[in-house]
Amino acid sequence: MNHDRKMCNRHHRAPRADFAHRRLSLRESSATFAERKATLARPMSARGYFVALAILAIAGGCDMLDMYDEQRYEPLEASSFYDNGSSARPLVAGTVARGDLREDEALYTGKQDGKLVEELPMEVDRDLLVRGQERFNIYCSPCHSRVGDGFGMIVERGFRRPPSYHIDRLRQAPVGHFYDVISNGFGAMPSYASRVEPHDRWAIVAYIRVLQRSQNARLADVPQDQRDQIAEAGEEEAEGRAAAERRDTREQRELERDIREHQRPPEEGERRRREIERQEREEPE
Repeated sequence: MNHDRKMCNRHHRAPRADFAHRRLSLRESSATFAERKATLARPMSARGYFVALAILAIAGGCDMLDMYDEQRYEPLEASSFYDNGSSARPLVAGTVARGDLREDEALYTGKQDGKLVEELPMEVDRDLLVRGQERFNIYCSPCHSRVGDGFGMIVERGFRRPPSYHIDRLRQAPVGHFYDVISNGFGAMPSYASRVEPHDRWAIVAYIRVLQRSQNARLADVPQDQRDQIAEAGEEEAEGRAAAERRDTREQRELERDIREHQRPPEEGERRRREIERQEREEPE
């Protein structure tokens, strides 16, 4: 194999060396520029074409051979070098891939000393919640819906409905429970560990807590400086509802009056018209 490769390299170098020798000879001679150019560009003979084609064929054959029969093992290929006959070698005991050390147990498992954690192992800010909303809408909402009530599009197509996030059992569950379910699956739900990385899993968990608060919030959960705004908004909403009720009542009365007018017999309508005309004539101008 090495001998063939050397032969290929020799054939590759021969034309290049010959051309360089011709250039050097012409440069050292007293020939004019036109004579030098004509000498370098002179056509090759039939024998020269044949030799060039043979060199290209040999060179192409060497490259194809090297690419086709590379010095490597295919997956699961046998090997006579090792005692067990396998070319694949087991990992050294204790080996950890770069970036997969995962010393933080709570961050990567959702548990601490075998118990589900009660708090997120990271700071919760707006960026985390926005990221969690985005990941939730992509991976979770098809089943759980975007509000977390369990009536997602997949459920409307006949699949099993997951429990609502707003039931007491899940509102009181520790955050580690949701992380563990995303990582390992639960019931009919498969594991999403291969699709959602650990940081995004915690972002989804944080957003689930936001959904739960949105449906079960109390005034005591609101900061003191924002309660007055909520109270003012509540008063405006109450006034709007009262005005809408009065408008609906007035429209209902007008509708009922129109119905009664249409339900009167013809003679009653004629009598009413004459009475109106009489009242108009009697009115002073």
